[in-house]
Amino acid sequence: MSKKLPSFITYRLLAGRELRWLAALAGTVLLGTAAYLLWLPDVSALKKSNPTETSYMRIKERQAARLGKRLPRRLVWTRWGGISEHLKHAVLVAEDGGFYRHNGVDWESTRRAAELVWEKKRFVRGGSTITQQVARNLYLSPSKNPLRKIKEILIARRLEKELGKRRIFEIYLNIAEWGKGVWGAGAAAQVYFGHSAAELTPEEAAALAAALPSPRRYNPTGGTRFMERRKSQIVARMRASGYLPEESDDEFIEDSFEVITSTEIPVSMPEEVIRSTQTEAGEAPADEQTD
Repeated sequence: MSKKLPSFITYRLLAGRELRWLAALAGTVLLGTAAYLLWLPDVSALKKSNPTETSYMRIKERQAARLGKRLPRRLVWTRWGGISEHLKHAVLVAEDGGFYRHNGVDWESTRRAAELVWEKKRFVRGGSTITQQVARNLYLSPSKNPLRKIKEILIARRLEKELGKRRIFEIYLNIAEWGKGVWGAGAAAQVYFGHSAAELTPEEAAALAAALPSPRRYNPTGGTRFMERRKSQIVARMRASGYLPEESDDEFIEDSFEVITSTEIPVSMPEEVIRSTQTEAGEAPADEQTD
């Protein structure tokens, strides 16, 4: 007749098996996390070719497909020289004033964003540089998972190492979302203002930059109180940064905003991908200048 093991021995054996299983599970999770973080895309191809689609585009189109809809992709790839300086300046002051000073990550902004998350007990927007937004849009997702944020930082550092500032900014201006299915400054200028990105005025540029935080919620030509206040703030920052002359006529600026608000530009375009008349997506970009 077999003797029954004392209960404390049985407990210790079970605990030992559980600990081994937990250790194995933890090891698997750690390995998976390490693999996710350490696998980084090869961004060197972006030196000579323009991206034809992004992770964000695919995600938005899959979301529409699940609802039984087809989301048109409006994309006009526009070279650096074909984009209004006003839009470049407006986006800089609105999204990343320290773009030309940081190495892909603004650690002070990241710290402030982390403190805000802790204070609000929820994830909030903020802290991402233009380079980080390029990394996220091209390769990742809008997920607020902390691991995704870490990978975004790692890819941003690689982008800064492989590409120059001008090239990163050029890509950003061509892949940023400006409404449902509207990608890049070229398409946005045509959809909202009826002309090319090169012809954008300071006021139109400020309107586009104002919509960037939530492009599906805010229409650049909309006259909401938030958009009017945001556009005025961006114009003021452009002046303070020396991008607009101080003697600019305030009345002219206000009149221009009124024209933007009242202009009825049809927000509809062909459903196929629009190719740029300046350069086909995938064509080698202009030579990179020294930043």
